[in-house]
Amino acid sequence: MEKKKAFHGSDLELIEKEFGVKKENIINFAANVNPMGISPLLKEELTKHINVIETYPDRNYTDLRASIGKYCACNPEYITVGNGSTELISLMAQFIHPEKALIIGPTYSEYGHEIGLSGGSITYFELKESEDFRLNIEALFTELQKTHYDMLVICNPNNPTSGIISQDILSLIMQLCKDLGTFIMIDETYMEFSRNEACASAAPLTERFDNFIVLRGVSKFFASPGLRLGYAITQNKELLHKIRTEQNPWSVNSIAALAGTVMYNDSEYIRKTKEFMHEEQTRLYDVFNASGKYKPYPADANFILLKILDEKLDAASLFELCIRNNFMIRNCDSFPFLSDRFIRFCFMNREDNDKLTELLLNA
Repeated sequence: MEKKKAFHGSDLELIEKEFGVKKENIINFAANVNPMGISPLLKEELTKHINVIETYPDRNYTDLRASIGKYCACNPEYITVGNGSTELISLMAQFIHPEKALIIGPTYSEYGHEIGLSGGSITYFELKESEDFRLNIEALFTELQKTHYDMLVICNPNNPTSGIISQDILSLIMQLCKDLGTFIMIDETYMEFSRNEACASAAPLTERFDNFIVLRGVSKFFASPGLRLGYAITQNKELLHKIRTEQNPWSVNSIAALAGTVMYNDSEYIRKTKEFMHEEQTRLYDVFNASGKYKPYPADANFILLKILDEKLDAASLFELCIRNNFMIRNCDSFPFLSDRFIRFCFMNREDNDKLTELLLNA
C-alpha cells in the first residue's frame, strides 16, 4: 500500500531544514514521549554508577530480566531483552520468517518494513473508520480462516488510533491462531499509558499460550528513547532459545541494563505519569468532541487521533500551521487507510496541550 512519506517525531533536523524553524524551539507533539522526562530515581542512580561502562554487561541480563519480571508480574524466564523494541521487531521478522503476515492497521510502518525485508508478504486487516477504528473480531476471524497467515501483528494500544483490545478478546484470537498455526506479535509500547492496562495487557496470557510474544520498551513511557532498551515476553521456549543464541551479544549496553533495574522501581514517577495521562485523555477528548470542528477517537495511549471535520482544513495545512507556531503534530496521511483528514498529537504538559488545542480550534 503506497502512502506519502511523513515527518516522524524524530525528524526535527528535516523539519528545521524544510521550514526554517529552529529544532530546539519546536515542542514535539509527534514523538509520543512522556513529557515528565526521565525518572528522577534513574537520573540519581545513573550519576552514582556511571562506572558501569567499564565492564561488559551480564550476557544473560539476569538482574535486568528479574526487574522487568517484577514490574510486569511475569516469569523472568519468559523475558528477553533487546536494543529497543525495534531490534526485537526485526528479530521476530527474521526468526518467525513469515511467508504471509496479517497486520491490523492503520498502524506503525516498521512491522511491514521488517517483514518485507525478511521476504514476507503483507496483508493489512483494516480497522474501519465507519466502526471508529475498533476491532471487528468476527471479520478478523473470517480473514484468518480464509487464508493461512504465519504471523498476525497487533499494536495494542494501537498507533495512531489509540484504541485498545481487551485481554478477553486477545485470548480468543490466541486460541484461534493456535488452532490455525499462526504466531502473534503484540506490540505493547503504549500499554502503560492506558487506564485499561490490567484488563488489556497480554503479558498474563503467557501462562496460557505459547504462540505469541509481547514487545515493550522504555522509549515512550519512561521518556528514554536514547537508551535503546526493549524487552519481549513469551512462553515459547524454542523462540526464546533462538533469540538468546542468535541475537548479537551485549545488544543492551551497561547503562541501559542498569537503567532497567532502577526505573521500574520509581513508583512515584509511574503513578504521576499514569494519573496525568488519564486526566488528559479524558479532558482533551471532551474538548475536541464538543468543538464540532474535529472528531476525536477515545485515547488509551498518550496520544489522540482527530478527524478534521472542517472542510476548509486538511492535515497538511494544520501540520504547517503548527510548525510555524513551533508545534509539531503528526500528519496521518502516510498511514494505511487514513487520509489527509486525520492528525495525531501526543500529550505534553498541560500548558502546552492547551496552547496547541487553542491553535487547532482557532485554525
